[in-house]
Amino acid sequence: MINQPFRPNSPRSFQAYPRGDFDLESGLARKIRKSKKPFTDPPTMLKSLGSQIQKFYKKHPILVSFISLSFGLSILIFLSIYESQFRKMGFQRTDFLLSDPITYPFTKLENLIMVAGHSIYTSNKCDKIEKEESWYLEPYQKHAGQASTFLAHIKEGVEIASKDEKALLLFSGGETRKSAGPRSEAQSYWSVAESKSWYGKEESVRNRALTEEHARDSFENLLFSVCRFRELTGKYPQNITVVSYDFKEERFAGLHRSALGFPESRFVFYGTPITVDSKESALKGEALVRAQFEQDPYGCLGSLHMKRVKRDPFHRTVPYPNGCPELKGLFSYCGPVPYPGSLPWS
Repeated sequence: MINQPFRPNSPRSFQAYPRGDFDLESGLARKIRKSKKPFTDPPTMLKSLGSQIQKFYKKHPILVSFISLSFGLSILIFLSIYESQFRKMGFQRTDFLLSDPITYPFTKLENLIMVAGHSIYTSNKCDKIEKEESWYLEPYQKHAGQASTFLAHIKEGVEIASKDEKALLLFSGGETRKSAGPRSEAQSYWSVAESKSWYGKEESVRNRALTEEHARDSFENLLFSVCRFRELTGKYPQNITVVSYDFKEERFAGLHRSALGFPESRFVFYGTPITVDSKESALKGEALVRAQFEQDPYGCLGSLHMKRVKRDPFHRTVPYPNGCPELKGLFSYCGPVPYPGSLPWS
């Protein structure tokens, strides 16, 4: 006997019960009802909520607009308050770090000795520091014995520092000459002092001698060094000593000191002579620069400002006053009269 499968359309196929839900007691078939989606279904809820809002808006458009506007303004006010509180907390934290004496490497030092840079050492050897060709010289500096005047400044700064164990020695001067490459005046002076074994004062001075490598003129030499002192000690200097050429005394001790409002009784200037051949031209140039600073004490306008731009060939970003936040107002001030705000030493 051959068994043949029963297919749906074969004559021998049959259905024992009707398709669908069959009720055994009544013998009748019931239609299958499609289950409704639960009301808790998220898309259904959102669609229903949207419909209700739309109906409400059609009945009360002004009220809905007012509620929406109020909600938006509330969010903006909340975000504004949150942002201001966040910034305030961040500033307080930074100020806390700056005022913590543990974070400063030279907390015991009280006085500043600043040696102003006037040139960049370009030689690859340290045995020619007395030679003019080892330094980058401007045309007005190209005189016999000019290199020796730089060494005199360095030695003078080291000698003064050796007599004051509470003094920080800073060589100041940035990367001011494009042809000299990305080398700073300050680092040049420090390297020369190192090659000279700190003129016999290495043990007492070397660890207290550092650099300020952003200044582009004499005013910035002084201002930036004060800020650098604050970065390293956590406080401002009790006394300031400046080492430069003797013919620049009036500029530093008079004009620049007055622009900073630093007490005259706590300010000392040590000057060394210029070469004989360059003295006449140096004095004429100094008279011109001094007259410019008398009109523009902070060097922020006209020719003095353009000189700073020219002396920044590598577009170095000045980090100050980040390290001396108390001087923020002074750094942003530009005017013909002394800064009217309060200063840490006033």
